Amino acid sequence: MDERLDSALLLQIQKWMRGCIYVEELLKLLLVIFDRNSAVWNLGCGMQALEVQHMWICGLGTFQILWVKSTDYGTTYEKLNDKVGLKTILSYLYVCPTNKRKIMLLTDPEIESSLLISSDEGATYQKYRLTFYIQSLLFHPKQEDWVLAYSQDQKLYSSAEFGRRWQLIQEGVVPNRFYWSVMGSNKEPDLVHLEARAVDGHSQYLTCRMQNCTETNRNKPFPGYIDPDSLIVQDDYVFVQLTSGGRPHYYVSYRRSAFARMKLPKYALPKDMHVISTDENQVFAAVQEWNQNDTYNLYISDTRGVYFTLALENVQSSRGPEGNVMIDLYEVAGIKGMFLANKKIDHQVKTFITYNKGRDWRLLQAPDADLRGAPVHCLLPYCSLHLHLKVSENPYTSGIIASKDTAPSIIVASGNIGSELSDSDISMFVSSDAGNTWRQIFEEEHSVLYLDQGGVLVAMKHTSLPIRHLWLSFDEGNSWSKYSFTSIPLFVDGVLGEPGEETLIMTVFGHFSHRSEWQLVKVDYKSIFDRRCAQEDYRPWKLHSQGEACIMGAKRTYKKRKSERKCMQGKYAGAMESEPCVCTEADFDCDYGYERHSNGQCLPAFWFNPSSLSKDCSVGQSYLNSTGYRKVVSNNCTDGVREQYTAKPQKCPGKAPRGLRIVTADGKLTAEQGHNVTLLVQLEEGDVQRTLIQVDFGDGIAVSYVNLSSMEDGIKHVYQNVGIFRVAVQVDNSLGSASAMLYLHVTCPLEHVHLSLPFVTTKNKEVNATAVLWPSQVGTLTYVWWYGNNTEPLITLEGSVSFKFTSEGMNTITVQVSAGSAILQDTKTIAVYEEFRSLRLSFSPNLDEYNPDIPEWRRDISRVIRKSLVEATGVPSQHILVAVLPGLPTAAELFILPYQDPAGESRRSPEGLEQISEVLIHKLNQNSVHFELKPGVQVLVHAAHLTAAPLVDLTPTHSGSAMLMLLSVVFVGLAVFVIYKFKRKIPGINVYAQMQNEKEQEALSPGSHTESRPGVPHTALRRPGQLVDEKVEPPLIEVPNSNFESTEVLGSCSVFSRIPTEH
Repeated sequence: MDERLDSALLLQIQKWMRGCIYVEELLKLLLVIFDRNSAVWNLGCGMQALEVQHMWICGLGTFQILWVKSTDYGTTYEKLNDKVGLKTILSYLYVCPTNKRKIMLLTDPEIESSLLISSDEGATYQKYRLTFYIQSLLFHPKQEDWVLAYSQDQKLYSSAEFGRRWQLIQEGVVPNRFYWSVMGSNKEPDLVHLEARAVDGHSQYLTCRMQNCTETNRNKPFPGYIDPDSLIVQDDYVFVQLTSGGRPHYYVSYRRSAFARMKLPKYALPKDMHVISTDENQVFAAVQEWNQNDTYNLYISDTRGVYFTLALENVQSSRGPEGNVMIDLYEVAGIKGMFLANKKIDHQVKTFITYNKGRDWRLLQAPDADLRGAPVHCLLPYCSLHLHLKVSENPYTSGIIASKDTAPSIIVASGNIGSELSDSDISMFVSSDAGNTWRQIFEEEHSVLYLDQGGVLVAMKHTSLPIRHLWLSFDEGNSWSKYSFTSIPLFVDGVLGEPGEETLIMTVFGHFSHRSEWQLVKVDYKSIFDRRCAQEDYRPWKLHSQGEACIMGAKRTYKKRKSERKCMQGKYAGAMESEPCVCTEADFDCDYGYERHSNGQCLPAFWFNPSSLSKDCSVGQSYLNSTGYRKVVSNNCTDGVREQYTAKPQKCPGKAPRGLRIVTADGKLTAEQGHNVTLLVQLEEGDVQRTLIQVDFGDGIAVSYVNLSSMEDGIKHVYQNVGIFRVAVQVDNSLGSASAMLYLHVTCPLEHVHLSLPFVTTKNKEVNATAVLWPSQVGTLTYVWWYGNNTEPLITLEGSVSFKFTSEGMNTITVQVSAGSAILQDTKTIAVYEEFRSLRLSFSPNLDEYNPDIPEWRRDISRVIRKSLVEATGVPSQHILVAVLPGLPTAAELFILPYQDPAGESRRSPEGLEQISEVLIHKLNQNSVHFELKPGVQVLVHAAHLTAAPLVDLTPTHSGSAMLMLLSVVFVGLAVFVIYKFKRKIPGINVYAQMQNEKEQEALSPGSHTESRPGVPHTALRRPGQLVDEKVEPPLIEVPNSNFESTEVLGSCSVFSRIPTEH
């Protein structure tokens, strides 16, 4: 077979590799080999061999995977595929962290959804079918059989039988936002914390028991909704985020107590926050403030995680390959409180180090000499050592910085010497005294592996070329020896070391060429040592910072192997002793609201009022009065200035209420009708326990409270009506009073907007347009009107406007109604002429039986009537406009319009319109206008003024009475003709024209003021502007190539639950 791995397949495999699962502490060495038709392939991504107690398992779609196991550190291998079945395609492997003998294997979901379970380290397997597809698993930190499974359709399942049986916990769970309970912080070990998707793009923080997570048994520790993808449960802390007023706000719960808002300096105004560490009962967070783009500020909290103080400004950040934010901050392993950070100063990035959790930072001293022994001239602060602080995402290749808990003094990193951090001219540096001094060890980047608790350092060059040598150091990087590990140069994909760095066995894996199979080279350095280290082989080493031995309030002494002794260390010796130091000012940081000045003193910031700390206490009680300092968390110093700098209990002073505010819990000034709104009463100063609070909601309801502590969770109230309500709060105690007000806009969702206006009007005549809303009462609204050719809208607070059109033609009018975050609009078209005629039409009663009274039906019927009139009379369609009116019985308005012929000559003379009107009325009176609504249902159209009901029913059968009625119609038609000859007026035809000499011009309406005419009832005649005056909602009309009714939703609007019928 062709042994070439084409580039497309290689890219696919490498892309898949980024999603592999990393499993810790497996007792046996496993090797995953990609095999196709028994040929072994190199994947080219550095994940072919798996080390003891650490594993990467990779699935490759439908390709066959060869699984092998080694129990002698890679000397021999046992094939595992036969045990699970050759046709079973595996994708992931999980090992129980509390019982390494228990293993779970997932099959490829594209083939089947099954789970293979082993309780004997993979010797045998049991296969279980699944009804869902597992995306990830989370094991309980204590109970070996408890597992959470997250499915591909965002459902969370639990199992108390190590995957043999599953139970659904919750649907709509946010990816990677589910957690087991933290022992010590939760009473129930089976409690599950999760973030579930809620309405409007928000989420909810829920907790429940793994086997009893019904709706009634779920708890909501945080009131209300939270921002999506914001829940973090870490150690003793729970964090959530809630955005209001365009700003994110962060909340924390310490040891599962009530949530409190995290307090940053007042004008930090964060845009983004990342929790970096929660070690030792303290939160270390990176915050991007309002004026930062590519940098973050480091903040450190008190024990509860509420009050934060600045630790370091402008730390460099970057984006990872998946778009995740990476902060240039590195916590040195083995030494608590020690961090390295890259800070941006005047467009230059420099590396700083701290030994006391950010209390003090300094630059790194560059080495005195380079690799060849030549002196290095680098003077602080203009020149220093700068390090790259990114760790490797691949566990089989060393990162550009490394440290180990078992070797607390040794730090290996890549970097450069100069005025700033550079991506060029990179060398390797090592420190064997915890960052106080540094030595250059290589001029190019190398991967460095820790063996034998750091007693042996192995370095391998970073290169795309094949190599055959590696470097060893037995004296913490002071000297290096070159060793050959293969006779043929090898393209190295990765290096594996036994976890814990207790042995001297490592495995190098790679390939001789891009077409060759894998090569694994096992290197065992035990033969170098002939004995284990004894007590006399060690010397004491004191941790210090530039000679200062007291770090974090203690002097710590460690054991180190003497550099001249070549013996195997084995188990980690650890710190030899720790002695507390006398407290000095260096053991204290500035408290919340205080800033360190150039003289070293912590003084209140301009925005902070120190007396505000006493606002939550009452006369007779006491509170801790800050001195402006607080002891660095986990600092172990004693005596000295401890008493002087520690906050002291002080009696609560009696204070009159001051700084009273009332706000909504979400920071908004709007509330929805019929829904709970939570109001918060905030008081800067005052006796909270002996204060009377009165709250008037402005809707006739008021409540009273005897102290503020009873209102910590807010005051909930439901408004039953819409409107603007004045919420007033009055606070009184024996020393004074205070009041505050909030004007709350209560609304209900706007569902529909309908624009009501005439269909036809004359030039220079004032037209009224009205926005009809559903529901009619929705609260405070803003109306935006667009009409004619105006480029600027008219904005009003009223739902009606008046305007004129100065030229003939079709004009479009649009109204947009803004209600909160929803904007709805409707558009209508109005025809403008110098003159026109109108006539009311009625129909045979059978039409009412099929009239649903909705806009769409009226639009379609208008088009049918217009077509019937054109066919019956021969009048050009441009002369006719028909609008079916809302309501029953069904009626319509017929408009007779002038139009411009193709030659450009305008036909507008009154005689021409009267002639057309004469033809139309004649045909209507002769019952010549009718249409078929559906097979067997004929509808007659006639002039409404003749009679309230039709005289002829155009159905297949005709009665004698119907014939008499037909004769009556004929006689009435003759009478009308005679009257027309004498009066030159057509009864029932309303005339509209522009009267230049009249003070008040006429407006179109379904009827106009005319003189009484023989044969026409007075009630059928209407005065000018009657439609506008009576605010009758206009019907839909049929206009060629015109859209008279168009309603759409813009922005975030309510979904229409029902559309009202026009009235």
